[in-house]
Amino acid sequence: MTIALTHTVILTGRQLRAAARFPAFLVMNIVQPVIWLLLFGQLFKSVVEIPGFGAGQSYLEFLTPGIVMMMALFGSAWSGTVYIQDMQRGVMDRFLTSPTSRPAMIVSTLIYQSILAIVQSLIVVGIAFWAGARFSGGLTGILILLLAVVLLTAIFCSLSNAAALLAKEQTVLIGISQLITLPLMFLSSAIMNTALSPEWVQTAAKYNPFEWAVIVGREALSASPDWASIWVHVGLLSALTVVMAALATSAFRVYQRSA
Repeated sequence: MTIALTHTVILTGRQLRAAARFPAFLVMNIVQPVIWLLLFGQLFKSVVEIPGFGAGQSYLEFLTPGIVMMMALFGSAWSGTVYIQDMQRGVMDRFLTSPTSRPAMIVSTLIYQSILAIVQSLIVVGIAFWAGARFSGGLTGILILLLAVVLLTAIFCSLSNAAALLAKEQTVLIGISQLITLPLMFLSSAIMNTALSPEWVQTAAKYNPFEWAVIVGREALSASPDWASIWVHVGLLSALTVVMAALATSAFRVYQRSA
C-alpha cells in the first residue's frame, strides 16, 4: 500500500510538472471556462424570463454549475491522450517493465485530472461571484459541488483511459470524445432547464450522469437544497465511478497482455 501511494504521488507530480512546462496549456484551460461563462451568461441571460423557468434567480447563478461540470466533462474525456502519448514515446512500455505500481498508473491520472478540474471550478465560481452571482449554499455547497466535479471527472477519465488503452489511436479517442460530450451536455439542464425541453429530452436526462452532477452542483449552491436529491445523485455518481474504474483496470490488463 505504501509503495502504491508513493508511486501515485510521484506519477501525479510527473503529470503536473509536464503541464507546468506548457503555461499556454494551463492558461487555455483556465481561460476557456471563463469565456464560456461570460459568453453564455450574456447571450442567454434573458432566458430566465421565460414562463416556467423559475423566478428569483439570475441566469448566471443557474449557469455556473453547468459550466463547472462542462469543464470537468470535456477535460476528463480527453485525458486518455496522456496514455496515447506515453505509448507512442515508449514511456508506457518502460513503466510496464519496471516495478511501477499498476494501480498507481491509473489513479495518478485520475488525481491529476481532478486537480485541474477543481482549480477550474474554483476560478469559474469566483468569476461568477465577481460578475454578480450569489450562491446561498456557501462553503458547504461549494465543497459538495467539488465532490460532484471529482466524481464526474473520475467517471469520464476512466472511460477515456480505457478507450485509449484498447484503441491505442489518437483519432479513435478524439472520435469517442466528440461522440459523447456534446450529446451529454445538450441532454441535460447545464444551459437550459429541462422542464422546458421535449419530454424525450427530460427522460434521457434522468439517465445522464452529466445531468446527475449538474443537479448535485445546482442544488448544493441553492438557498434551499433538496438534500435527498443531492445524496441520491451522489450515490449514482459514486456507483458509476466504481464501474468505470473497474473498466479502466480491465482495459489496462488487456493492454498489458497485448504489449
